[in-house]
Amino acid sequence: MNADDVLAMYENLAGLTGQMTHAAKAGDWHEFAQLNMEARAQAAPAVAGMPELTGAKRLSKVDLLKQLMANDRAIRDVTDPWDDQVGRALHAH
Repeated sequence: MNADDVLAMYENLAGLTGQMTHAAKAGDWHEFAQLNMEARAQAAPAVAGMPELTGAKRLSKVDLLKQLMANDRAIRDVTDPWDDQVGRALHAH
């Protein structure tokens, strides 16, 4: 995996998590699950390690990571209240 591959992976993940955010907000859990599986597949090469980025490529990576984190937060804003309700329901029985 070279520096361009790393940035392409993060760009793809940012796009996928953006789509996941929209699916979560729409309550389209089937689409959300499919996008989640695609995101996992896109991220799989990172397990083998990634090269260190420098300069403008490093800044681009940081911006993409911020976008990924914002998408994650938006997804959690939708799913956390539901998770809490399920947890309370399970503990009540």
